[in-house]
Amino acid sequence: MADGTMTPPLPEDARSALKAAVGDKGWYETEADMAPYLAEERGYYHGESPLVLRPANTEEVSKIVTICAQHGIPITPQGGNTGLCGGAVATGGVLVNLGRMNTVREVDAINATMTVEAGCILKELQDKAADAGFLFPLSLAAEGTCQIGGNLSTNAGGIQVLRYGNTRDLVLGLEVVTADGRIWHGLRGLRKNNTGYDLKQLFMGAEGTLGIITAAVLKLFPQPAETTTALVASESPDLLSALLGRLKKATGDQVTSFEYIQRNPLEAVFAHIPNTQDPMQEVYEHYALIEMASGQEGVIRDLAETALGEAFEAGEIIDAVLAESGDQAAKLWNLRESIPEALKHCGPSAKHDISVPVSKVPEFLKKADPHVQAAIPGCTIMAFGHMGDGNLHYNLVMPKETTPEDAERLRHDVPPGVHDIADSLGGSFSAEHGIGLMKVHEMDRYKTDIEKHLLRSIKQALDPKGIMNPGKVVP
Repeated sequence: MADGTMTPPLPEDARSALKAAVGDKGWYETEADMAPYLAEERGYYHGESPLVLRPANTEEVSKIVTICAQHGIPITPQGGNTGLCGGAVATGGVLVNLGRMNTVREVDAINATMTVEAGCILKELQDKAADAGFLFPLSLAAEGTCQIGGNLSTNAGGIQVLRYGNTRDLVLGLEVVTADGRIWHGLRGLRKNNTGYDLKQLFMGAEGTLGIITAAVLKLFPQPAETTTALVASESPDLLSALLGRLKKATGDQVTSFEYIQRNPLEAVFAHIPNTQDPMQEVYEHYALIEMASGQEGVIRDLAETALGEAFEAGEIIDAVLAESGDQAAKLWNLRESIPEALKHCGPSAKHDISVPVSKVPEFLKKADPHVQAAIPGCTIMAFGHMGDGNLHYNLVMPKETTPEDAERLRHDVPPGVHDIADSLGGSFSAEHGIGLMKVHEMDRYKTDIEKHLLRSIKQALDPKGIMNPGKVVP
């Protein structure tokens, strides 16, 4: 198991019943077949399970959970297995991967909604929406492999939260298999439904600890008629923060993305990602990648050019590249989206996913940078992320020759101080990556007694046997 203890054996009658529930194509039990489902993105954990189940529909999920509830067998729900906190790592019991449940059940053009199953790949949903003339705005680096069920379960963020909100803001209804195997048919495409507690919000962001999301009604939006992308350089994060305010005001709040990038992660991209190059002639320390979109043609680019010109005069930016084509915009975005891959080639790392109020991002950087340099001399700070919504991926990298002991110090000694700084600014130690196994101890550290009591009470009420993704999220 991920915590080093032994996996309890699966009763043979339960194993037979579970196999029968999903049919011959719905289960794996050999080590080789299960290996991809028990691996973890960064190799921090290795899952343990005697049986991987791949149900084809909600009824099969219901049968699985009913059997497991009767026998007290733990269940680990899994989507595309792209998470970064160990939330989909099996720690015994059965692993339930929803990848076979990948049907788009309905696109309702008049209601501007799409009803989808949990195993649908995010990029395919974006394309399906586009084919119908709509935009589904959830977008993140893993969109080619992550599944919408995992996005929902972690309340994923991404690059367009500034304009459209997190995943939970894009959902009108859910279908969920509860911890006793019953099916909650909550697939209502309603924008107004004032009938008591909003139950769907309990399951989004819960990482499968309360039940298994099997389908959802997603909001769709009009496709932008015009999009403008710019990469700008500045002398400080404070000035970029001022620029964000200027652009939001100038465009009528039509800024969809505002991504902060330090120079160090860009250098990593140029060094390790083929066919990338610096779009600017000079080297700067602070950048922002900005996207603005409008429902009308011939509007947003003029507004952007005027606002950026004023920003030059005000000293907020010192250089800028305004994309002249969709291809050039894609190349600028490729620089940002290639950062996580580039950092894999740079040495041992500690990856923080913090958020603070948007106004506090510059202050966080001013306080965190010296803390890190004092705690781990020789560490390279690789900060980037969604400055527009206050979420930074404050990553730290050591040289490749770093000893395993120093690498462990980087991952275990530094995060508490970084998280303390975020917390002191009214922030969070987890903005969009979730809790999983990696951060559950931080829940115990930062959540107040009343918050922990409420979390545990909800868990006990909805999963009294404690079989749903045990050891995750709830301290």
